Amino acid sequence: MEIKTIGVVGCGLMGAGIAQVCAQSGYQVVVSEVNDELLKKGLTSINSVLNRSVEKGRISQPDKDAILARIKGTTKVDEFSQCDFVIEAVNEDMDLKQKVFAQLDKVCPEHVILSSNTSSMSIVDIALATARPEKVAGMHFNNPAPVMRILEIVKSILTSEETVGLCRRLGESLGKTVVLAPDVPGFLGARLATPFLLHAVRTLEAGLGTREDIDNTMKLGFNHPMGPLELLDLIGLDTEYNLAKYLYEELKEPQYAPPVLMKKMVTAGWLGRKTGKGFYDYK
Repeated sequence: MEIKTIGVVGCGLMGAGIAQVCAQSGYQVVVSEVNDELLKKGLTSINSVLNRSVEKGRISQPDKDAILARIKGTTKVDEFSQCDFVIEAVNEDMDLKQKVFAQLDKVCPEHVILSSNTSSMSIVDIALATARPEKVAGMHFNNPAPVMRILEIVKSILTSEETVGLCRRLGESLGKTVVLAPDVPGFLGARLATPFLLHAVRTLEAGLGTREDIDNTMKLGFNHPMGPLELLDLIGLDTEYNLAKYLYEELKEPQYAPPVLMKKMVTAGWLGRKTGKGFYDYK
């Protein structure tokens, strides 16, 4: 099956990045949000990122204009009826995801694959909200989606090999290195990264190092592009906190238990870059 138009549900941090990378790869894109204000914010974010790429000489102005021309924003789920493949990128809330997939199942043609960008949640539970569970898979992009080169394809016990193959071909056409992950809490990426990030918070909490010393140790000592605390600010502390809680509840392993400091910061609204304050001040 030829994929020409990709639908992206959600135009937040991840959805906007996924829509951009799909449009940059030559696909027509339909991206949605729940209201005009959030849609405008997401599309403005894509425009800003592309502007920086033009300023740095990575793409030309005509390239940018062509990319934006391939992106259509909407607040109506019916618009996804014209899509050949759909990627859901809403908040990490199972009830919300199941609601979205049930809606997509009604409006998308039967042959269309419905995928989720979830970083940890059960694909089979999401798939059972549809009448096509064999055509539901995980397509987990890392943040920021246009930059990070890895793509986790998650196969549930209900996902067909044909679906996996099409997801793999699409991911490779987007310039990603594809890994196949099992449908278990956290898949591969979150299973590996979450204990590392939480331990960095515990190290700060215990007073073993300053935020700068912790981040610089990992950047300059281990060649990480960002320190773990900087990365948490980028991801959003609430996002990582909710992910860690989910993994701990599912696996009951202490390494996934959120530190007290993280819980207090989330309660205080110190969520990172998106609120202007996290481990660092961005105001």
